[in-house]
Amino acid sequence: MHKAVGFDTERYLAEQTQAIVERCRQLGNKLYLEFGGKLAFDFHAARVLPGFDPNVKIRLLRELQDRAEILVCIFAGDIARKKVRADFGIPYDVDALKLIDDLREWGLRVSGVVITRYAEQPAARVFRSRLERRGVAVFTHRATLGYPTEVDRIVSDEGYGANPFIRTERPIVVVTGPGPGSGKLGTCLSQLFHEHRRGVQAGYAKFETFPIWNLPLKHPVNVAYEAATVELRDVNLIDPFHLAAYGEQAVNYNRDVEAFPVVQRILGRITGNLALYRSPTDMGVNRAGFAIVDDGVAREAACQEVIRRYFRYACEYAVGLVEADDAERAELIMKELGLRAEDRRVVTPARAAAATAEASGKGHNGSFCGAAIELADSTIVTGKNSPLLHAASAVVLNAIKQLSRIPDEIHLLAPNIMESIGSLKTDILRLKAVSLDLEETLTALGMSATSNPAAKVAMQRLTELSGCEMHLTHIPTPGDEAGLRRLGLNVTSDPAFASRSLFIS
Repeated sequence: MHKAVGFDTERYLAEQTQAIVERCRQLGNKLYLEFGGKLAFDFHAARVLPGFDPNVKIRLLRELQDRAEILVCIFAGDIARKKVRADFGIPYDVDALKLIDDLREWGLRVSGVVITRYAEQPAARVFRSRLERRGVAVFTHRATLGYPTEVDRIVSDEGYGANPFIRTERPIVVVTGPGPGSGKLGTCLSQLFHEHRRGVQAGYAKFETFPIWNLPLKHPVNVAYEAATVELRDVNLIDPFHLAAYGEQAVNYNRDVEAFPVVQRILGRITGNLALYRSPTDMGVNRAGFAIVDDGVAREAACQEVIRRYFRYACEYAVGLVEADDAERAELIMKELGLRAEDRRVVTPARAAAATAEASGKGHNGSFCGAAIELADSTIVTGKNSPLLHAASAVVLNAIKQLSRIPDEIHLLAPNIMESIGSLKTDILRLKAVSLDLEETLTALGMSATSNPAAKVAMQRLTELSGCEMHLTHIPTPGDEAGLRRLGLNVTSDPAFASRSLFIS
């Protein structure tokens, strides 16, 4: 059974490529293009727009390969704080390195890395040295003096002029970075300042997928963007500048609208054209809204994403990563669409599995956890924890048994391997827990597949779990989380802990 498709990636790719090329031509054939959101592996877009290729932006750049080069920006403060990209579970500085590797692997040219708001932070210095010693060009930008109010100072030698000029050769310079606040806009405007000083009539535009400007303000796809950026306090609104200039409604978000008067004055001062853009929507080149082919499918997918974000913020509040008002706002957004947590189909079965474990008394160390996975054919498979397996391990094994048509009574994990791992954990490593987390379970499955034909058949089905929906009644342990991420499951969990222990290894 194939999932319903609501988005035409090929149409989007064609229209988006044309829009960028045309904007470059309009602005003198030298365009600094700020890429908002994720350049590669944009799983949020893929979830809310079924049919969206998470790497379509990479494909777009490959279409423009001979005309484009890339600058990667990263905020020095994010390096110092070790800010983490949630979908990969890696810090932003590591994500920047991964992004450079990915771009090179795809044959795209990375001209350098810009560390923004650099103030000799020790971690940022180490990051800079690490890149330079591997042959990557690194540039540092200090905080811009006078920004955002003193335009005369910003557009001067002590403002953008204090930044080094980054020499680029191709007509389109894509400026990207891991996450919001990475300094992409400042880097674009700094480069424009230097280009115009050298007599080059360069221009600026912004490419951001969300919010989608030509969808209604309260369309679930746009609401899902608000739900995904709760901690940034992003709020969608009707672009007042666009409405005043053209008499047409267009959706934008608060940060772009608030920054527009300043950006407009800076662009006007640099280029000499105060009427270059009349609204923040004008600055964009986003064509995503024109590639939605089934609005109903997109609406339903976006509603499910809003629920996922509710669970994520609830869990992040439980572990201390966000404040109470962030979790409360995520819940409020969910309720504004008339949604409940139980509207996510895997939630109730997972909780029922936990209740079954508790009724039988067969949990682990006094905890009773449940999990559920919705397979591609809409079948829901459940699992619960036991003295031998975490709930995440049990449900994944049950899911691949279901996909392989293997009877429940046939074991996939060889008893001697289970005993060996248990002995290693308790007798050698002196660990209290024997129950296998998902990462350990996948290792045991791989070992069992060498002698167990059923395990070998089932293991081949693991790839079919990618993109499936899953819910846990507890926050996954690090070993569970790592295994789930590798399998590509869309996981949520209740904001509860699997045990009373404060430390989980």
